[in-house]
Amino acid sequence: MTTPAEEQTAAADAFQAGHHLVLQAGAGTGKTTTLALLAAGTNRRGRYLAFNREIARAAATRFPRTVRCTTAHATAYAAVGHRYTHRLNGPRQPAWKIGQDLGITRSVRIGDRDISHKALSHTVLRTVTRFCHSADSAFAHRHVPPMRGLDSPPAHTQLVGTVLPFAAKAWADLQNPDKGVVRFEHDHYLKIWALTKPRIEAGFLLLDEAQDTNPVLEQVFTAQRDHAQLVMVGDSAQAIYGWRGAQDVLSRFDGVPLTLTRSFRFGPHLAEQANRWLALADAPIRLSGSDSIATDVGTVTHPQAVLSRTNVGAMAEVMRQLSEGHRVALVGGGQALRALALAARDLKEGRRTPHPELTLFTSWGDLQDYADHDPSGGDLQPLVDLVDQHGPDAILNAVEQLTDETSADVTVSTAHKAKGREWSTVRIADDFPPPRYSDELDAQGRPIPEPVKDTDARLAYVAVTRARHQLDLGGLSWIDDHPSSLAPSAPPTPATDQQPPARHALK
Repeated sequence: MTTPAEEQTAAADAFQAGHHLVLQAGAGTGKTTTLALLAAGTNRRGRYLAFNREIARAAATRFPRTVRCTTAHATAYAAVGHRYTHRLNGPRQPAWKIGQDLGITRSVRIGDRDISHKALSHTVLRTVTRFCHSADSAFAHRHVPPMRGLDSPPAHTQLVGTVLPFAAKAWADLQNPDKGVVRFEHDHYLKIWALTKPRIEAGFLLLDEAQDTNPVLEQVFTAQRDHAQLVMVGDSAQAIYGWRGAQDVLSRFDGVPLTLTRSFRFGPHLAEQANRWLALADAPIRLSGSDSIATDVGTVTHPQAVLSRTNVGAMAEVMRQLSEGHRVALVGGGQALRALALAARDLKEGRRTPHPELTLFTSWGDLQDYADHDPSGGDLQPLVDLVDQHGPDAILNAVEQLTDETSADVTVSTAHKAKGREWSTVRIADDFPPPRYSDELDAQGRPIPEPVKDTDARLAYVAVTRARHQLDLGGLSWIDDHPSSLAPSAPPTPATDQQPPARHALK
């Protein structure tokens, strides 16, 4: 597989000139091949950084020996993480037990809600995680995650004042390499390493999947620009992990902008579908498909994969496929679904649950009322409907029937977990709702749909570009009638038409 000559040549020329680069690589455009080409064109030693261990291992087979392919965590472990090895293997403990050891022994009253010591303990640990993903050197208000039922600013401010002292105590505990009560995780030593302002010895650094980079890694990477040539590569339109702290650093990196736009995964018909979502996401690229690949867009009766928007949607699809007698695999396993079903069972049996999404509800009826009437609870309605229809035990039984992908008739996945994957035939599940209607009317007096949110457009782009030969739009078919998809959208000006400015050059 080769990339288009003009785009590949532009990247190689800019790299040879010593410029820092930001490479927008669309779905299936052969970014690893291009990066390997850049590395092969120099005798300097380099580093390739990926977030995922499997991606790093696969890349190692493609790069010359002068390039070391690792994850950011492996780099941090070699520097400081090894000091915490025995803490990394510590036994798992429930959050409430860790909180108890930190001094969280009773519930607190915030607004009209009682926050149990279990819920408070979980929030403290999530606060530490958000701090570790950030570029900040100290805890701040923004690190405390919101809680359902505490949506007002005064309530959240009170929550912050309660949580931050315990979060600081937890972080102090984690600094001790010898002992501690908080379970030590890999993100903890990554943050400890980042706070040392490390220098990575290399002639050039390649950062893959940069659109999903946490600020903590971005800070470390960009700090190397005075002594190493930096190349960021990714796809801004696949930036779908903002909810867990990731940010699209491609859009703000100071480097020569270049693109890879020809996909080797699918043909022109699917590229047209991808470009509809790229336009709605205001992405910096548009794709062209390979003429040698025939990709049809239409009804797929027996898809290899079904992609959902949410875990609840995946749960519904798993149960549907099982009821039809199919062997079903679920990407990532069934733990998330099992946790939701157990939480629902707790609430239906009159017990509160430690599940982070449902911890403030006192009963199943309380959750039903919230989903039905609270503006913030609409995303929980599918869970309520599914549990009311089937019951928690039926869902747990479905999870037990899951098989592995090699023997499955169909693989179910959320679009998030499908990123980086591909299948011959794909159907989009039914849980991708169209935008709501606004109060405005068109010339015929009909309600006008609201614009498609860029976050929804990016997730849809990821979903539709997982197919190689057949795509069934399914739950995204509403896009055919949405006004914003009918208006023509001019593709952005190709970055390769620009002369690389001298300010990007490595000094």
